[in-house]
Amino acid sequence: MYPSENLYSREHEWVRIEDDICVLGITEFAQHELGEVVFVELPEMGQAFDTGDEIGTIESVKAVAEVYTPLAGEIVEINEALVDDPELLNEDPHGDGWLVKMRFSSADDLKSLMNAEQYEEYVKSGGE
Repeated sequence: MYPSENLYSREHEWVRIEDDICVLGITEFAQHELGEVVFVELPEMGQAFDTGDEIGTIESVKAVAEVYTPLAGEIVEINEALVDDPELLNEDPHGDGWLVKMRFSSADDLKSLMNAEQYEEYVKSGGE
């Protein structure tokens, strides 16, 4: 269920590393907990964030959730498709439903993330 090439945060975001760029999204677990996504607010291109900063919000029929970046860096691309089609987050959270691409500042930030197996265990144990 959780792609092995991704890393995962305790806040239910996933990260896929592509050289010095990371693709960031929310996990299958997170989208399931949110329910039907109706609106996504993403950051501006070029914005810089520190680890743990809020970078956007996801609004569903049940709740509004903040998205936090597990890595420090600069936004180099946002997923424009989510603006017109926010339900992509429900349909394909680990693929077409990605949120942003960032040029990350430090590989040290990766040390706090879990691999797919660790994340799956984390979710099974309550994920809190």
